Amino acid sequence: MNKVIFSAVFAFVLAISGTAQAMEDMDHGSTAKGGSFKHAAMTDGIHAEFQVMSLASMNMSDPDGKTHHVMAMFMKDGKKIEKAVGKVKLIAPSGKEQVGTLKDFGGGNFATNFNIDEPGKWGVICLFKDDAGKHTVKFWYHSM
Repeated sequence: MNKVIFSAVFAFVLAISGTAQAMEDMDHGSTAKGGSFKHAAMTDGIHAEFQVMSLASMNMSDPDGKTHHVMAMFMKDGKKIEKAVGKVKLIAPSGKEQVGTLKDFGGGNFATNFNIDEPGKWGVICLFKDDAGKHTVKFWYHSM
């Protein structure tokens, strides 16, 4: 009887620890409105927010002819992380890849520009590093 109780408690503890890890790296979801796409996620205790916007909708242009702006903000314990470095990789529906380095725009705002020139589902992978270590956020962006 004690083995049965021990096994049940052990299984419960394993289930709880797996749920805690799944909640640690949680996708908060995405929204699209007025030419702007937003995505929020939690990774390693860091709340990450991304926004993808066409440069044209911002009345901006890129000297290299890139079409879209990917902006990122990271928060931990309710405070913006103001010192971070990172890269963003975009994977086109055709499989073509682009990598951009996040530029620090001050105040905890980071961004880089890309060419988004195909309709469909784009993969977005952000690798960034702060004082606590390295972190990764992945999500999908649907381009019309």
